[in-house]
Amino acid sequence: MQWDASMSALKEGAVNVDFDATLLVEMVVFTVLCIALKPILFDPMLKLFAEREKRIEGAKLDARKTDEASAQALAKYESAMAKARAAAGAEREKLRAEGQKSENDILTGVRASTTKALEEGRKATAGDVTRVRSELGPQVKTLAADLATRALGREVRSS
Repeated sequence: MQWDASMSALKEGAVNVDFDATLLVEMVVFTVLCIALKPILFDPMLKLFAEREKRIEGAKLDARKTDEASAQALAKYESAMAKARAAAGAEREKLRAEGQKSENDILTGVRASTTKALEEGRKATAGDVTRVRSELGPQVKTLAADLATRALGREVRSS
């Protein structure tokens, strides 16, 4: 019957709490356990957690220092690469200019020798033309009559 009464009390929302000596015993046992376990369990665990946190922060600090060092090294590397690229570009431009100058010098020399060879060829040809004309001058009438005879197919006399 008591079971039915407590069930009906629970259904109504009321809670039945009995305060007796066991509550005091449980509080004393809890307090003794807390006092006994504090130096044995709680303090070492808290010390362990603090040490772990300290190591984590130390590792984060080391990681930040390493990251900063690597960023500085990267900046140094990029600066050195930029200087090397600039030096290489200047050297390439210098070599290109030297090559262009050398090419122009060679072309100028070739043009001069070609012009000289052409002038010598023209002088030689003019001299040959003058010589041939002087040699063939007296024979022009005879040759002209011979050509006309061949072309016309009848005898042509030179006058």
